[in-house]
Amino acid sequence: MQWVRAHLHPLLRRETLIVALLVISVIVNYADRSNLAIAAPVITHQLSLSPTQMGALLAAFSWTYAFLQLFGLSGWLADRFPVGYVLLIGYVLWTLATCTTGLLSGFTTIFIARLVLGAGESVAYPCYSRVFAELPQHQRGRANAFIDAGTNIGPSLGALIGGLIMVHLGWRALFVILGLGGLLWVLPWLAIMPRTRTIAEQSNLPKATTAELLHVRSAWGTFLGHFCGNYVYYFLLAWLPTYLVQEVHMSLAAMARFTSFAFLLIACSTLAVGWLTDRLIRGGLSATLVRKTAASAGLACGSLLALATLAAGSSHLSLVLLLIACSGYGAYASNHWAITQTLAGPSMAGRWSGVQNGVANLSGIVGPWLSGAILQRTGSLHAAFLVAAAIALFGSLCWALIVARVEPVNWSTLHRAPQESL
Repeated sequence: MQWVRAHLHPLLRRETLIVALLVISVIVNYADRSNLAIAAPVITHQLSLSPTQMGALLAAFSWTYAFLQLFGLSGWLADRFPVGYVLLIGYVLWTLATCTTGLLSGFTTIFIARLVLGAGESVAYPCYSRVFAELPQHQRGRANAFIDAGTNIGPSLGALIGGLIMVHLGWRALFVILGLGGLLWVLPWLAIMPRTRTIAEQSNLPKATTAELLHVRSAWGTFLGHFCGNYVYYFLLAWLPTYLVQEVHMSLAAMARFTSFAFLLIACSTLAVGWLTDRLIRGGLSATLVRKTAASAGLACGSLLALATLAAGSSHLSLVLLLIACSGYGAYASNHWAITQTLAGPSMAGRWSGVQNGVANLSGIVGPWLSGAILQRTGSLHAAFLVAAAIALFGSLCWALIVARVEPVNWSTLHRAPQESL
């Protein structure tokens, strides 16, 4: 019991409920952004959409999601106003967009609904980082692991529950039920959300401009590394269901079960590695060694997507390699935000996270569209798997070689810190 109390002590406070609700919000977040991929095989047929059109719909979310962060609006909102209200407004916007999608029938109207979905969800990660940047270093791995586990539990539950809803009630019911059900989160959040300003907002901690941020070498390492990691994630999120149905010849029910298990495996890997890295840091190892190793090695393992598609002649071996690649991605996902939050510090966490997530989610525009174009041109997703694997390997190198020491940037003396500047 002493061991349990020692390790759960950070979670035995009022903040526990806030973190729990943040995790639920990110589960809903990723279920809502992934439900179109689950319904894609059916929607494509019923609405007579080409692979390129479906790729455009899958990418639409990322246009608003990425650019609102990339141009600093989402990060500015998280830094300027109490994060509880900012997240609440974004959450309501994206769940209503999900519900509305189930009532639409045209390519253009669904595209617009996905744009609104992306706008609402764009504030989520800047808000999460504002909260977690004030945690002690040896707790950030677990806190971020819970959030990143939620990003995979969302698609996992979305695939499992969504598959059942779609089989029995149709694809429209999938969007309406998930959208309306997600609104149940609002009442407990209203009751417990943080309404006061954070420590960073109350103090005069040094800040930097976005232009100064862009002169930090490690910032570019996190931008590029996160872009590559997100490319892998969005590729799986958007096209794994179609790959399983069209090329592994799974039924809709079997596809839903495997997709659910794959994302659940990512979540388990994230939680396990997040706990392990915090424990190693608490035991005396440097955050630089531990967190960069997890991020870099995890993405390198994700490049096994190449072997998975090359082994497509043996469906069992291909599926096993896919699951190993998913486990590697989970290891990466447990630590990449902890690196950013440490580097940025509480005063810059919202803006750094916003710009980083904006750059990273450009992959959500490029990846689904490019994979759809490859599918339309070649009739197969094999080449798209090879592209995703190569990008994962490049991302591994970015985290290992471009990101410097994992320690707070001294914003007040940035011009005198050449080791952190470009």
